[in-house]
Amino acid sequence: MSHHLSRWTGLAGSVLLAVAAFLGGAFPHGNLRPTPVGIWQGPHGPVILGCWLVGAALLVWAWWSLRDRVPSVRWALVTAGLWLLPMLVAPPLGSRDVYAYACQGASYAAGISPYEQGVSALPCPWLDTVSYIWRDSPAPYGPLFLVLAGAVVKATGSLTASIVLFRLLSLAGVGLTAYALPVLARRCGVPAERAVWLALACPLVAMHLIGGPHNDALMVGALVAGLAVVASHPGRPGPLLAGGVLLGLSVAIKPTALVVVPFAALAAMVGRYSIRTLVRDGGWVVGAAAATVVGVTFGGGLDFGWVGGLSQGGVAIAWTSPPTAVGQTIGQVAALFGAHVDALPVTRGIAVVLLAVLLVWLWWRARNRDPLYHAGLALALTVALSPVVHPWYWIWPLTILAATAALREKWYLVVAVVGSFLILPDGTGLPRWTKMPGAPLMTLLVIVVVVRLVRSARAVPRPATVNRGAD
Repeated sequence: MSHHLSRWTGLAGSVLLAVAAFLGGAFPHGNLRPTPVGIWQGPHGPVILGCWLVGAALLVWAWWSLRDRVPSVRWALVTAGLWLLPMLVAPPLGSRDVYAYACQGASYAAGISPYEQGVSALPCPWLDTVSYIWRDSPAPYGPLFLVLAGAVVKATGSLTASIVLFRLLSLAGVGLTAYALPVLARRCGVPAERAVWLALACPLVAMHLIGGPHNDALMVGALVAGLAVVASHPGRPGPLLAGGVLLGLSVAIKPTALVVVPFAALAAMVGRYSIRTLVRDGGWVVGAAAATVVGVTFGGGLDFGWVGGLSQGGVAIAWTSPPTAVGQTIGQVAALFGAHVDALPVTRGIAVVLLAVLLVWLWWRARNRDPLYHAGLALALTVALSPVVHPWYWIWPLTILAATAALREKWYLVVAVVGSFLILPDGTGLPRWTKMPGAPLMTLLVIVVVVRLVRSARAVPRPATVNRGAD
């Protein structure tokens, strides 16, 4: 496929997705408990699903076809920007999270901490737009985003205007990524045009970061900007402080960005790893990030309630999370023998412990080799071992890996392709309705990946021993 044909094919796909959003997107007063069959049987059902499926397929194909032959950074940016345009004017697509943002902002603006009370504690004028499972849950977002959400609601007083501003904030996050990603890619020896294409033209960006819209765009923008500053100025206290502040702002938007900070500290070093070098150079990054999070938290009149709020995401159950899929599969197998086994708490708990161990191992492994690439792997593990995995979560590691991974690595692109087809226009998640065969297939994939990793670890050649026979 030629460059120009890819550009216009992707734009056609984005337009079809916008049509699907206008006909059956995540409207404020739509069905809060929809099903795929219900959508099909509803008004314009076949047209909605047809536009969504064909639009997503065109967008994915156009993106995938140019993954290794992008003409230039400018061409990639212009094309990705064109694909975002239809989403900017469409109703919310694929998620109702923006309504929760608005109600959490209303709570904060009214002086109620969203970390202590769910949005149902305030007679939010838009409470009926929020999905039932999130109405009594504390906010899982960082303090900076709650301050921004409060400012948005206070400035507009209107749900529609609030959605527009939240989408503009997401666009600002994508713009910051577009500015910083080429810098990070060049520092890591990756072609900048390829990194920009893989990260920003990815269908998940148009469909979910802008179409949603989701605050992940702001988080990723600050994260990439912080890493770019650190990678460009290792050993220089001033820039490292600035990079640490940007990383702290990312954490203050979505706390999961925290896993990247220790790797950024390694990237800040000049010379080989040592405790002294790490403290001398990495200390600026870690100190600035921590001070920023603490300052934003108390400056906004909040506390660290987001730590408890992070656990609330587990109320959703879908096989897109590997530990959840394993738990579901165990329950399905037990049911065949007439037993009722709820293995989710166990498999999810094991995943949390495993994640902690793997993050420490990755950091130790990154001491003298590609710390920023390992930061992308750390984000990928964080997503994969989370109790709930939404498709747009994969944008976090994908963006970092696009700028740091070797050209031969494409596994993270396959994840993005699959994720582009998992959420219907009104926010209905297909994984909820495909526990069979979804959970067993994901469990099988987990087994295959573990076996391959074990085999590759055993295949690593050991240093040859020297035969020191008798002299």
